Amino acid sequence: MSRRRGDKPEVELTEGAIRVVWRGRTRTIMPAAAPPGAEEAADFIVLLDDIVCWDPPNEETEIEMNELQTILEAIDEAFDKIGLEVAYE
Repeated sequence: MSRRRGDKPEVELTEGAIRVVWRGRTRTIMPAAAPPGAEEAADFIVLLDDIVCWDPPNEETEIEMNELQTILEAIDEAFDKIGLEVAYE
C-alpha cells in the first residue's frame, strides 16, 4: 500500500505517553519499564506487542504491519527532533 503525500501519522509526545493520530484514528502508547540489565536507558521504551489495535472507538480495528512500520518511523522522527531516545522491545 503506497502512502499519499502528506499521509503521515501525527505524533504528540506528552509527559507520560505517545499519542499517534492517523487517518481519523488514535493510538496511545504508554511507556514500558526498562528490561533488567539494560545497558543504556532510553527516554521512552515501547513494547511492540502492545501496539495491536487503535484506541476506542476503533478498538476492534487492528493495526496492520505496514501501518505499524509507518507509525514507528513517525515516532522515531518525533523523538529525533527533540533529541530523545526511543527503544523498541
